Amino acid sequence: MTHRIERSTNARGVTFILSGDLDSPHAIELEALMAAVSNRPVVLDLADVTLVNRDAIGFLAGVEAAGGTLVNCPEYVRSWIDAEQGDA
Repeated sequence: MTHRIERSTNARGVTFILSGDLDSPHAIELEALMAAVSNRPVVLDLADVTLVNRDAIGFLAGVEAAGGTLVNCPEYVRSWIDAEQGDA
């Protein structure tokens, strides 16, 4: 599985631009990167994400619950997050 995480910082916060697959190890890596900037608003740009697993969905739901923002979220990912939150 391939993935890429790019970081962009501006006055409004930090944006992590994700591409490729997002699974458990990648979510853990991203969580560590986000912890390093915990004092700033975080945005995850999911425009180029091609595949996610259930653990990653839980991670993304947690990001939103903690005040993070998901942008360019593929519809199937948004639907899955919403379904998982409904089950909680």
